[in-house]
Amino acid sequence: MRSIIYLIIGIFFGIVLFKSEAASWFRIYEMFQFGSFHMYGIIGSAVGIGIIVIQGIKRFGITSFDGKQINIAPKERSFSRYMFGGIIFGLGWALAGACPGPMFVLLGAGYMPILVVIISAILGTFLYGIFKDKLPH
Repeated sequence: MRSIIYLIIGIFFGIVLFKSEAASWFRIYEMFQFGSFHMYGIIGSAVGIGIIVIQGIKRFGITSFDGKQINIAPKERSFSRYMFGGIIFGLGWALAGACPGPMFVLLGAGYMPILVVIISAILGTFLYGIFKDKLPH
């Protein structure tokens, strides 16, 4: 039953991404050229809602659907890891024209060339798993 609920939420999320043009290569290109506020508005709204939800979970002790306590571990403060990770993520996003969520939305919408990007993302994740102990964190 849970899998069906997650599938429905995922389909709804995909529809919202597609209809809001967050999965549009043109909108992403426009954002990286600083030509439009559209994508910054979507990303900013997501960050703002995320901050509010996380603070609500922490302050009001909100539990999961199972009734278990939600524990959010504090993150290490490090400028370089987030800066380098963000740069690599942004370069991949700019080159591919899609970040991880919209990649699957584009596949569902019938854009088959995105399969190259999805396979490359999976391969990159696999390689990171192999080399993560040798990389500076």
